[in-house]
Amino acid sequence: MRFYIRKLITFISTLVLVSVITFLVFQVLPGDPAQIILGVDADPQQIAALHEAMGLDRSAGERYLMWIKDTLSGDFGTSVRYNRPVADLLLERLPVTLSLALFSLGLTLIIGLPLGIYIARRDGKLSSLLLSLFTQLGVSVPSFWLAFILILLFSVTFKLFPTYGYTSWSTNPFGAIRSLFLPSLALAIPGFAVVIRYLRNTLLDQSRMDYVRTARSKGLHEKGIMYHHILRNGMIPVITIVGLLIADTLGGSIVVENVFALPGIGNLLVSSIGARDLPLVQTMVLYIAVIVVSINFIVDMLYKVIDPRIRLKR
Repeated sequence: MRFYIRKLITFISTLVLVSVITFLVFQVLPGDPAQIILGVDADPQQIAALHEAMGLDRSAGERYLMWIKDTLSGDFGTSVRYNRPVADLLLERLPVTLSLALFSLGLTLIIGLPLGIYIARRDGKLSSLLLSLFTQLGVSVPSFWLAFILILLFSVTFKLFPTYGYTSWSTNPFGAIRSLFLPSLALAIPGFAVVIRYLRNTLLDQSRMDYVRTARSKGLHEKGIMYHHILRNGMIPVITIVGLLIADTLGGSIVVENVFALPGIGNLLVSSIGARDLPLVQTMVLYIAVIVVSINFIVDMLYKVIDPRIRLKR
């Protein structure tokens, strides 16, 4: 119980710190939000009235508390560029980014975990060396460059997938898969390359442990030792990497969504920064930060599920 309480306190404290930093960063940015909304021809009375309506005439502490109160109640303000509630814009774009992230993570795990186990079992063989070389390339190449290569190869040359755009799941599920496959693959290639490398190294380290030699001396089959003993102990660092990859996917989707013209949150964030839409940008930055912190919290909880000994160390 103490383990959960400590983790929950750390989680809440981190969220509060993230919200404070996010608020303060946007307070020190140059430019008057009211002036941006009304334009350069606005008179001082209009600017003062908008300052009062937006709460800009209050102290920073009052504005922060008001922002947190509104955020917790689901009121994220109104977008300057679109003149619509920020919550509505996020709900429209969230399914695209969520589909992209889940598709990418699925490819990462489906490809990365089996190949990591495979090259660990065939350590020193030619196939293992070739896969290790591929993972080195995958880790080194950025997602946006992979996105352009995939477009050139599969869209322009072979015409198997669309070059850009998004088809909703409700309209055409197969079209949605086709529109998401290349951007998801561009995000997944560096991800499963990292998973393969970490899983291989972890499994090789575990295979040299005393409990593995004991299992072999008892006559257990190598496959049983791998899947029932080595793999379970080797999954803890892999879960850490997967948690970090989810955060990287959110960051990488900002670029990939713009390359493939996907109407997701990353695309919305870039266009909002260009338009100086501060209420929308501030909310999206907080949203991404909260997701990353929440993922780290979930990863900590999974440690305890996989390795019950952790409860004795905390």
